[in-house]
Amino acid sequence: MITVRSQSELEEAIRPTGMASNGPIGFVPTMGSLHQGHLSLVRSSVAEGGMTVASVFVNPTQFGPGEDFDAYPRDEATDSELLESAGCDVLFLPRFEDVYPEGFATTVLADRSLTGVLCGRSRGDSHFDGVTTVVARLFGLVRPDFACFGEKDWQQLRIVTRMASDLHPSLRIIPCPTVREPDGLAMSSRNANLSDAERSQAAALPAALRSLADAASQGEGNPAVALGAASARLNEAGLEVDYLEIRHADDLTSCADPARHSCDADPAHLPRVFVAARTERTRLIDNEPIFTGSTRFRTSHQTAKGAATARRAASTT
Repeated sequence: MITVRSQSELEEAIRPTGMASNGPIGFVPTMGSLHQGHLSLVRSSVAEGGMTVASVFVNPTQFGPGEDFDAYPRDEATDSELLESAGCDVLFLPRFEDVYPEGFATTVLADRSLTGVLCGRSRGDSHFDGVTTVVARLFGLVRPDFACFGEKDWQQLRIVTRMASDLHPSLRIIPCPTVREPDGLAMSSRNANLSDAERSQAAALPAALRSLADAASQGEGNPAVALGAASARLNEAGLEVDYLEIRHADDLTSCADPARHSCDADPAHLPRVFVAARTERTRLIDNEPIFTGSTRFRTSHQTAKGAATARRAASTT
């Protein structure tokens, strides 16, 4: 694996002068503090063939006042080792001035129909504008043929996909399933900030999601009542609920009757349960598609151990 820190070094590593193309370029943008969820994105890119580039850049423009930019975990040496073990070809560690050169004054506004709900409602439009601006900038520097993003932050995935279709129409966005701990908690860099007590509280998040998705998929009772019960379950675990909602996956509009829409086997077209909740120090997000019957478990849920198995199975079909 080659490690580069400037735009010129990146260009030479990806497109060496006088050398023929080595196939498509895949890209995995990250903010570091990597875990198996990130590495599953890298492996998905490697499986596509060609070259895989991963970036580590903690982007200040997507953190709001009072959020955890300074406390965001950083470990360059460990990140580098993990990426190399996952098959990454080029690690891009851009300097601030490479991403935002002196005089940079452009903001890529995220689609307001997608930002006005869920995390956008609590964190503000500027959060997702920071995401779309830095991702568009990184796309311009790396110039990939495809990029891999995780489904854990489904709202971000939809926003980036929309931005890419508008500004980089030849770029393919590949959604990758959420990778979870054995108890179901979605892997996140912020999980490292959880105390032992908070980690126990956090386990209530996936349990409440699964229970709510099961009830919704089977049309059991009033969805509003089920949402209220799930919210109460999270509160009892000591979590402060920011939001807990059922929305359509494509456009994030509210979904009042998810059982009517949950027969499609493609998670991209299913209603989903979305949640954000806080422990004392850490904000956690997650989402779960609403399938009929047991299809949900076969399609949407991966543990770190199961992710590799799922990829191997997919490659043989």
